Amino acid sequence: MLVRDGKPVAIGGRALDVLIALTGRPGEVVSGRELIDLVWPGVFVEEANLRVHIAALRKVVGDGKEGVRYIVNVPGRGYAFVAPVRRSGAGGTAPARPPGFPTPLQLLVGRSETVTALSSLLLSRRFVSVVGPGGIGKTTVAVAVANALRQEFGDDAVCFVDLGSLTNPADVASAVASALGCFVQGPDHEPYIRAFLADKRILVVLDNCEHVIETAAPLCARLLHVAPSVHLLATSREALRVEGEYVHLLMPLDSPPDETPSAVQALASPAVQLFMERAASSGHHARLSDAEAPIVARICRQLDGIALAIELVASRVGTHGIQGTADLLDSGAELFLPGRRTALPRHQTLRAMLDWSFRLLSADEQRILRRLSVFVGPFTLAAAHAVAGDADGETQTVTNAIASLVDKSLMTVLSTSGPAYYRLLDTTRVYAAAKLTEDGQAEAAERRHAGYFTGFLKQGMAKGSAFDGHNVAVHAPHIGNVRKALAWSFSSSDDRYLAIELAAHAAPLFLGLSLLDECQQWCRRALSALQEADHGTQWELELQGALAMSSMYARGNSLEVRAGIERGLELSEILQDGRHQLQLLSGLYIFLTRQGDFSGALAAAKRSAAVAKASGGPTENAMTEWMLGGSYHLTGNQAAALRHCKQGSKLASDFRLERVSFFGHDHHVSGLATLARSLWLCGFADQGCKVARQGIKRAQSYDHPVSYCIALIYLVPVLSWSGDFRAAEEHTEIVIEQAIKYSLAPYRAVSLALKGELMVARGDAPSGVEILRAGLKAMDADQYRIVTLSTRRALAEGLALSGRPQEALATIDEAVARAEQIGEILWLPDLLRARGEILLTQPRPDLPAAERALLRSIDCARKQSALSWQLRSAIPLARMWKEHDRGKDARSMLEDIYQRFTEGFGTQDLVAARRLLEELNSTS
Repeated sequence: MLVRDGKPVAIGGRALDVLIALTGRPGEVVSGRELIDLVWPGVFVEEANLRVHIAALRKVVGDGKEGVRYIVNVPGRGYAFVAPVRRSGAGGTAPARPPGFPTPLQLLVGRSETVTALSSLLLSRRFVSVVGPGGIGKTTVAVAVANALRQEFGDDAVCFVDLGSLTNPADVASAVASALGCFVQGPDHEPYIRAFLADKRILVVLDNCEHVIETAAPLCARLLHVAPSVHLLATSREALRVEGEYVHLLMPLDSPPDETPSAVQALASPAVQLFMERAASSGHHARLSDAEAPIVARICRQLDGIALAIELVASRVGTHGIQGTADLLDSGAELFLPGRRTALPRHQTLRAMLDWSFRLLSADEQRILRRLSVFVGPFTLAAAHAVAGDADGETQTVTNAIASLVDKSLMTVLSTSGPAYYRLLDTTRVYAAAKLTEDGQAEAAERRHAGYFTGFLKQGMAKGSAFDGHNVAVHAPHIGNVRKALAWSFSSSDDRYLAIELAAHAAPLFLGLSLLDECQQWCRRALSALQEADHGTQWELELQGALAMSSMYARGNSLEVRAGIERGLELSEILQDGRHQLQLLSGLYIFLTRQGDFSGALAAAKRSAAVAKASGGPTENAMTEWMLGGSYHLTGNQAAALRHCKQGSKLASDFRLERVSFFGHDHHVSGLATLARSLWLCGFADQGCKVARQGIKRAQSYDHPVSYCIALIYLVPVLSWSGDFRAAEEHTEIVIEQAIKYSLAPYRAVSLALKGELMVARGDAPSGVEILRAGLKAMDADQYRIVTLSTRRALAEGLALSGRPQEALATIDEAVARAEQIGEILWLPDLLRARGEILLTQPRPDLPAAERALLRSIDCARKQSALSWQLRSAIPLARMWKEHDRGKDARSMLEDIYQRFTEGFGTQDLVAARRLLEELNSTS
């Protein structure tokens, strides 16, 4: 039954079963399918039924009242019971424990599944070792497993042997005999232990074997062989490596991901649950707030999910608060924070725990561990050899030491499909770094570290174009070490050249990963460090180009960006560096395109094509074909745009070019965007939408924010032009989210404009107008002019639909005049079409002016080969002629355009045209 304050609470049977299932695994996420199988075994039940009972259960227990949470829904994973759970035996009295058996924790956070799995494993395999780093909770789990199996073995057949207090390995057998209560006569204990255990079914737990492993391991092997009913559970920081042993690696407690937006989501993580439980024990009784959730999540990640570390740090929250505790952690105080006075000495501080592990290492292992502390995050074996080995080279010594450190749980191996990566736990790294400084070897290790990554980046980027992104995925795991090497190099007064060279080689990596602010920061520092003799060198060329492009993507199209590109082009010609010349011409093309100088962009594309033809390969030639396609599209020659985009795609296909990327801009994705738009404009709507979806999917697969945003802002219009507003809205929201997350201000401006236009199209014109104005303002600030005219057209249409006809007319007239003034031909047909329709909405419609605008729109669209825009302008013109007794002319004109289409008959414009033709035919 369920009771509150001693009084029964009315609850349905199924809801109570759900509560029992959840409290059976407190703090863990239980999937909906698992709950259904537990509550309705053997019966098919929809998850909707489960949700009904969850809702009823929440209501009964008062979930959410006065801020108290019991059941949390983790989207996509299941449900978790997050309130504290205390357990007692029948009548409130826990059963007696065997002598010497530690008290199991009342609340075992995040380990229930592990305990269940180990209990089953121990019964079937007989000998299981729980292995993991110090403080991860091996003893806690072992005690819980033994406690869970007491009924299976009996209270008097579970023996706990604490080897942690031993200083002499020869005392292991004595400790086992003492814990078993085995009477021994003589100095050799093992024969008596064997005889004692020979016919007994018993569970023996040997805790903390690592420092006496040479004695404990063979003893376990012999006992397993001579006593067939004995079950052994060992805990150690490394495997015992004897026959019959089954090793279970105890993993850290799950911590929340980098983005933890709410307290509810943070509390679904066992690491956060343990942190808050220990914080409450220290006197912090406030609930975790949404504002503090990311702080606690970061603390738990920083502590690598190590239970002891989390408990020690959380114990300061009662005094310092959550933010104050985070500040303590950032200052390096975690190694010295004291824990419970009743804990074992090696567990009273992290420093003591790590001292215990460090003393067990050989001299070589200690030296190499100290040197490896200069790494941040993952590193390869090759990097370890370069940094941790001596000058004369000791590859095998380093390799052996790393293997041993992994075995002893002081390092972890990260599983990847490529080369193996190693990582020190953060607490271990901080400890070893302090030891390195004490030895006076930190400076030398940092210099080797920076030198290695300078050479590594130089060699890797030399295999392809420095900014092409081919090697970004390979180099991405090293970004933390690159950052650290840069920080050290620039702080070291005698390593200026190393700092400059490292920054020049690192800039493409930052650019390729869309870390634009960091790219600008290091490029500026390196450029300011250049001396007179360094100007005009390859270093300046690489730094100027990366700085210009990262500034453009993040801040907009400033004069500084243009100057940086022009300086880079000048240097590339002086240095006769054709590769960088092509990259910088690509950057100039992007810059001019974004500024709305489409004729200048076409000139840059033609210049790039000439260079590629003379000295480029398939990648460079494919890039220039897509650049030419984009330029012709924007200058109003859709037939030429189609031709060049298809040629670029053919080159990419023939030579299997996965990515054609320069300065973090993927020309393959841009080429698909131009192809999709030109196909739609030329009357091939179905093909255009298909290519648009291919482009979006391709951009998604790259995990590259800049390419993703570019793809979406240029491909979303194809979807909306075809009437697929739902997909267009979905992708527009993604652009807004990505642009905000990665500080891509120009793309946020364009995505706001797209959102406003879609709102107008959906019928919410007043709200759409406000968002369109905000988008235009942001685009003007960033000097991003590629879509300003189309945005002003959408704004004018929104104003007309909002009942503001005169303001709408003034806005569209200004846009048409601007297009004619600067020769922006691409948008002119659509602007003239909008002007004609807005003229028809005026209180006193100017029919002749509207007719002239629509006829001119059709003519401009025809000259561009833009059949779809011809149709879009022909529809309102035909309606106007029909209403003024010119139905025959309307039918002839509309039918002539409609019949030239071969596909896209389900899109909104063709559907509207077909219906209008049916009306015209019925009235003729």
